[in-house]
Amino acid sequence: MKAIPAVDGNPAFETVASGLSGTLAGTDVTSFATYSAAMRDDGSFYGECPNSGVIMAADGVGTFRATGIGSPTADGGFAFKGVVYFESAAASLSSLNGVAVVYDWNVDANGDASWDLWEWK
Repeated sequence: MKAIPAVDGNPAFETVASGLSGTLAGTDVTSFATYSAAMRDDGSFYGECPNSGVIMAADGVGTFRATGIGSPTADGGFAFKGVVYFESAAASLSSLNGVAVVYDWNVDANGDASWDLWEWK
């Protein structure tokens, strides 16, 4: 994590999540993303990944953008909830095109992360 210029007088940070693997739309994927988060006056954080996320599958790649609201957790990590939008020409990921996907992003104090996703219906 690195500090970036403050937003409205509040601290802001940028970080990279790289090499995360899992299953998305029924296919094995690896993801990489750069995102930023700025503290808000109430102590919560607004975060965004402005089309700087990449999902790699065996048959191609996709990109994503996301926004969310988060806060520090009692164990020294962070928890964010928000919406992500994917775009891909890969057949295995094409079902994500045009779909709003809600997420829970949790990172513990050791930097271990999980990203749970659901289609918003």
